[in-house]
Amino acid sequence: MSTLAPSPRSTRSAPAARTASLLAPVIGTLLAAALWWLVTTVLAGPESMVRAFAPQHAVPAIGALAADGVLLDDVVTSLWRLLLGLLVAGVLGVATGLAVGASSLLEQSTRPVFQFLRMVSPLAWAPVAIGVFGIGHRPVVFLVAAAAVWPIVLNVVAGVRAVDPKLTLVARSLGATRTEVLTSVVLPTVRPHLLTGIRLALGIGWVVLVPAEMLGVTSGLGYEILNSRDQLAYDKVMAVILVIGALGHALDALARRVLGAPAAA
Repeated sequence: MSTLAPSPRSTRSAPAARTASLLAPVIGTLLAAALWWLVTTVLAGPESMVRAFAPQHAVPAIGALAADGVLLDDVVTSLWRLLLGLLVAGVLGVATGLAVGASSLLEQSTRPVFQFLRMVSPLAWAPVAIGVFGIGHRPVVFLVAAAAVWPIVLNVVAGVRAVDPKLTLVARSLGATRTEVLTSVVLPTVRPHLLTGIRLALGIGWVVLVPAEMLGVTSGLGYEILNSRDQLAYDKVMAVILVIGALGHALDALARRVLGAPAAA
């Protein structure tokens, strides 16, 4: 029996597609950098403050911040606050999501409250957080957790709702306890939804973290933006923004690799 050999065109197209997929992000980044340079260097007036944000000033400023010894400390502090906020959100989100997803009555009762709280900007809670926790790490962690908890809750609820009732009935008919049903039936079904929620929570938490660090703390990347602004060092302001974007991209890439891509919402 004869087999069809791959055509030369399809053989050549695979390497070309791989090359294109590798070059496309590089070309897009270079075009964005060129546009950045064009706006801040060519189009901006000679006396415009926009010139201070140009790439030829911002990129060397990253090295200056690192040489001063503040950049690494700020990065570590911000990542530590993010991790604590995500841990709090994870514990509360998983427990709440499992409870709400397991009860239709509880889900219907909490839906309006959850939707109301979810639509309140986490930064709106800043005065409350500072009043309750004072100045320091705790209000920042609270604001990150307040932002990150909802993707976890909603995705865990969706995961519990996706459990096939027939599997639960079979497990119970075989004498499985509630704990065994939870660990053998519910959690394996919830796991993909939970991973999606954690990845979404990571992105939201990182976005909220930076403005939260502008509220009375004296460390972190958000604080460093305000500190550089107060010194009129706008090149350092842009440098910190670049670091924030690069770290956020790296965290998302790490989450994508470890947790997997989120399901389409």
